[in-house]
Amino acid sequence: MLRFRALDAPTPFLFFTGKGGVGKTSLACATALALADRGLRVLLVSTDPASNLDEMLEVGLTDSPVPVPNAAGLFAMNIDPEAAAESYRARVLDQLEPTVTDQERSTIREQLSGACTTEIAAFDEFVGLLDGDRAGYDHIIFDTAPTGHTLRLLSLPKAWTGFLEDNDRGASCLGPHSGLKMQEDRFRQALQALGDPRRTTVVLVTRADRGAIREAARTSRELDALNLSNQTLAVNGRFHATDPADAVAVGLEREQDEALATMPESLGKLPRDEIPLLGFDIVGLAALRAVLSPSNARPSTGDQIVVSVDLQGLDRLVDEIAQGNSGLIMIMGKGGVGKTTVAAAVAVGLAKRGHAVHLSTTDPAAHVTDVVDGAMPGLTVDRIDPRRETERYVAKILASRGSDLDEQGKALLLEDLASPCTEEVAVFHAFSHIVAEARSAFVVLDTAPTGHSLLLLDATGAYHRQMTSQLAPSGAGRLITPLMRLQDSSYTRVILVTLPETTPVSEAAALQEDLRRANIEPFGWVINKCLVASGTRDPLLQARIARERTQIARVQAGLAKRAFIMGWRSKPPVGIEELEALSTPRS
Repeated sequence: MLRFRALDAPTPFLFFTGKGGVGKTSLACATALALADRGLRVLLVSTDPASNLDEMLEVGLTDSPVPVPNAAGLFAMNIDPEAAAESYRARVLDQLEPTVTDQERSTIREQLSGACTTEIAAFDEFVGLLDGDRAGYDHIIFDTAPTGHTLRLLSLPKAWTGFLEDNDRGASCLGPHSGLKMQEDRFRQALQALGDPRRTTVVLVTRADRGAIREAARTSRELDALNLSNQTLAVNGRFHATDPADAVAVGLEREQDEALATMPESLGKLPRDEIPLLGFDIVGLAALRAVLSPSNARPSTGDQIVVSVDLQGLDRLVDEIAQGNSGLIMIMGKGGVGKTTVAAAVAVGLAKRGHAVHLSTTDPAAHVTDVVDGAMPGLTVDRIDPRRETERYVAKILASRGSDLDEQGKALLLEDLASPCTEEVAVFHAFSHIVAEARSAFVVLDTAPTGHSLLLLDATGAYHRQMTSQLAPSGAGRLITPLMRLQDSSYTRVILVTLPETTPVSEAAALQEDLRRANIEPFGWVINKCLVASGTRDPLLQARIARERTQIARVQAGLAKRAFIMGWRSKPPVGIEELEALSTPRS
């Protein structure tokens, strides 16, 4: 096998984290399978609300461990936020006094229907795994959500431990009789497990790409601050050209070499492994075993069908949007598919056509300003910063609710606002404000990776239900909630971004179904980073192109109402000029 340090002396807990699209799930699965093949009992857990473990392992998963066929000793499960939240609500309601009326129960259930409850419940499941709820396994491997969501999860044991130590009553956001105060010792044990290098290893997964490396360095620093210092670095998808005359292949290798050469010193000091780029889809046990094998032999996948590709570029998408004068453009998709690039290009294209445009992001790990890297008339660029929005929200609540309170009352209100849940509420309020801005201008929103965005939409739905319930029946007709704006196809256009690969297309299709269940219909798809028209003759890249054609045809065959294509580039587009080239018709 390839040298992979996580397998040398594996700790009981292994976390795979990194920017979306770097290959966390494939490496987590390959590691779990390698340990199981040694005769060990291994539990593979996804903490990503948009998990694709089941597709990669080719087995249906639930929120309880499921044995993986043809992999003795390997079990897998998803932490299902919705199932965890429902279980949590049931536990809270079961603790209510018999004298509580049905109406009071209904009110309490509604109070526990928001994103905050979902986060607490998923966190409770996560803590249980660290505290021995799944005893009997030699190793528990966590395939985590993209970085921003994962840092939030890993910070919660510390946040909740500190909060509960300072709060004798429990915060109102936890719901009555929640019992979390009783689990304070459990949270402290989880925090100790995360910080113990004998028990926990964090594998930072990255690509040899400047953006992914920058994100890995930031993650490493934040994990150090959380006392998770036992880290290793895995550089996934390393490519070496076989023909020095192939400009595309040589350009890809050169760009990777330059990205690694400029790696931040703090990241360069970590133990590092490199995993080569593969020419096949990493789906199924045969492919997963090949990830860390010496030859990376390609599993047999049958004959490939050659499919012609005839799709329009991003400039045509911008042309369609620009026919209006305002509206919300939400760019959504799995991490690593290029949402930020697409969002920036659409925003620049609309501004180039003379429109006022506000480009923002809900992704804690996004860097839209770095991608735009400049200014142009009509374009405003910023981000929803969770820390800053929380400070604003707290100040607003203190100014309104705290104005008539005495010092003791203000102290109690501040204590309540110290809850980690406050950040979720504050981000939702900022999101709602940006959604409303699209009444008079174009707002292009680069969203967080799928799982985090779905939780934000859950908060939007919970707010909608709360407001309509409070105003019904007399005032409901005058109410327009953020969810209603998202459901209005004349107001909001949702663009799904994917890659021409099996798993990203499946994930985008699943996201589309989630949106449709919320009565939000996607406007179109963008298939990014396509090699199909690059002209490369490199054998490995040619093998990937054959699979690209199949996935592009899959999107065209009914998944997308409108589909647009963006070609592969040796360097990610950065700056106004390059973004204009993507989104403006060629003369």
